[in-house]
Amino acid sequence: MSQVVSLSFFRFGTSRARLWAFAMMGLARPAMKRTPGIGFWKLCGSGTGEGFTPRPDLSVYAILATWPDEATARHQMARGIFARYRNKSIEDWTVYLSTTSVRGAWAGDTPFVAQPAAPDADGPIAALTRASVRLGVLGRFWRRVPNISDKIGRDPSVLFKQGIGERPWVHQVTFSIWPDQAAMNAFARTGPHAEAIRAVRDHGWFAEELYARFSLVAEEGSWDGRAPLLTKDTA
Repeated sequence: MSQVVSLSFFRFGTSRARLWAFAMMGLARPAMKRTPGIGFWKLCGSGTGEGFTPRPDLSVYAILATWPDEATARHQMARGIFARYRNKSIEDWTVYLSTTSVRGAWAGDTPFVAQPAAPDADGPIAALTRASVRLGVLGRFWRRVPNISDKIGRDPSVLFKQGIGERPWVHQVTFSIWPDQAAMNAFARTGPHAEAIRAVRDHGWFAEELYARFSLVAEEGSWDGRAPLLTKDTA
């Protein structure tokens, strides 16, 4: 069996639905634990703007999970707690991923299992970065973020981007999809992003960090009224 990672985004329209989603950050945990076949999982809120910002977006929530294979993922996500989220939301989108590389840890674990890439593998790739920011440097860290968010939002190459997190300001996740490795490298190695990475290394801003890259397996649903990958002719 080959591990599959799912990342689902849900948008909630009414105040009542948003309150429900906010409450489920705590209340959904027992149901997540009981989901057959699920491995590592996280319930996440989101930030406003491009990438992520310290301002939360109370209309968007995400669920990240690992599964033994795509069939199990699709079967379990069609029912149970995932179906409740879909029924309450006005829009949802899920991307299925296969890990190509991973380093670091998330809450002490390395949850993703890298799979061997096909020799001729090409096309879109996804990147996920998770960081636990040290409390003493929160101000300096967040002063860097607006420049990075602005740049990623204006980059014509990025196919999808969203900032999510388990705990506001402290435990942050960035997720983005790029047309190829070259486009992602061009963003990551220049400008505000590269400067921020140097600052992280020089000053030890993160108590824990994880970096993962993925190939895209499939998508379902829509976001902003479209299927992000199909719309870009990258499926």
